[in-house]
Amino acid sequence: MADDIVRYGGSRKRRRQPLKATAEGLERAAQRYLERYDTASGHLRRLLLAKVALSARIHGTDPQEGAATVERLVQRFLEAGVLDDARYARQRVESLRGRGTSRAMIRARLAAKGLSKADIDAALAAELEGSLEQGDFPAAVTYAKRRRLGPFRLEDRQERRERDLAALGRQGFDYETARRVIDCGDAEELLAALSPEE
Repeated sequence: MADDIVRYGGSRKRRRQPLKATAEGLERAAQRYLERYDTASGHLRRLLLAKVALSARIHGTDPQEGAATVERLVQRFLEAGVLDDARYARQRVESLRGRGTSRAMIRARLAAKGLSKADIDAALAAELEGSLEQGDFPAAVTYAKRRRLGPFRLEDRQERRERDLAALGRQGFDYETARRVIDCGDAEELLAALSPEE
């Protein structure tokens, strides 16, 4: 019984046991999650399977039966349009590109959410159709501006050149793109390169 008691600043409170992973409970958990977050089917599946595994370990429920229930739930949500991996991928690509995230990093993040390669490729292709400049250059400029790298840095620019290049490299930008941004003469020149019609 000592394992069930947790101390909080001198007071003792009982830790709640996880509930059994029943079909109704899993559906309620999925609905609560989807009310709060838009997500990919693979991510929701992983969250629900974690509940199934915990329930099997603590309550001795059947993990295969739980996994089958999770699969039926995910398929039902996909058919109803509550889950839409293609839409989710497009929204995440748009959001991440707006923050200055490289294509390589976007691929990694979306794959971690359980999206298929086809959905990721389609979302990235749709994003490229709407942009004037191909590749990662606009995102690299956005990231450099947000983090005050290269020409957006107010002082110590030359001393920090290698660090700035490394910062873009860690974000998945190739060396040529990083060098083009960091070695640019000034911020206005970079921003003008993004919108040449102005």
